[in-house]
Amino acid sequence: MRTRLGMAALICGFLSSAWAQQLPPRTFDWVRASDEVVQLDPADYHTGRVYRPGPDGGNMHVIIQAKRPVTLAMVGADEWKAAQTNPELWGNLEYRCMREHVTSTTYECHLPPSHAMTLVIHDERTPDRALMQGIGAVLGRTGARAFVAPTDVEITYHSWSCVANCIQPEFQWVRLVKEKYELSAVPKLYSILTPEQDGQKLWMKIKAPVPMTLAVLPSATADQIYDKPEQLGSALAQTTCKQRGVQSMEFDCLFNAADGPQSLLIVPDLKSHKKTEIEVQTYKCVENCELLAPAGTQP
Repeated sequence: MRTRLGMAALICGFLSSAWAQQLPPRTFDWVRASDEVVQLDPADYHTGRVYRPGPDGGNMHVIIQAKRPVTLAMVGADEWKAAQTNPELWGNLEYRCMREHVTSTTYECHLPPSHAMTLVIHDERTPDRALMQGIGAVLGRTGARAFVAPTDVEITYHSWSCVANCIQPEFQWVRLVKEKYELSAVPKLYSILTPEQDGQKLWMKIKAPVPMTLAVLPSATADQIYDKPEQLGSALAQTTCKQRGVQSMEFDCLFNAADGPQSLLIVPDLKSHKKTEIEVQTYKCVENCELLAPAGTQP
């Protein structure tokens, strides 16, 4: 089904936009997702959320508020985890989008494709001076137990989400027929489709032991030919959705709502009692279809 799968990517964009062009497009923006408050002692690190971008990479958006300067960076999640238990690996860590001396910022970074990254926040204060001050306080040199206060850091994570016109018609491929049947001299007839919108796509695949003629016709016409096969030639002249003398192929056709009910007629060109495989699908609206303009109206 390589042909159909390649076609689906194009049809998904073409039909859904053509059918729903009267609708305002979805609007996306950064939306507050969750909050986190941490306290960092001098020289401490905090490991934040892990991001897993897709094959094209990804972006992240975080608001940081810190009482004292901190350094922000993105680090490979696996590399960071390994460095926690193997200090000798610290020198090999690669920091991405590093920002130093931060107290208030909107932190953004474009992440590399398919590589999990974690947010790392580092308290920039040196521990030695803080340690001496703390010891002095314990020994009574200052007359008070004035240990160095931790740095409070507020982290507000955001997600890229739809914020307006989020409910839209959804389209997907729907199977109408999938059958393997034994050939006979009698034509095979399927009532397959009443188009719901102009430009609705129909995809067909056949695999047969002998050459076959396929045609999608108005159902009333197809019923007449089923009873009187000799009229097939004249009916074929009136449709563009047809194939003659085929044994193995995929093809597709477009239909409009005004075409009305359609049927698929399959006639073997030669006698055979072997089996033929047929599959038919259509690309149609399956969710929120009431938002579509009626067929034939202008947006």
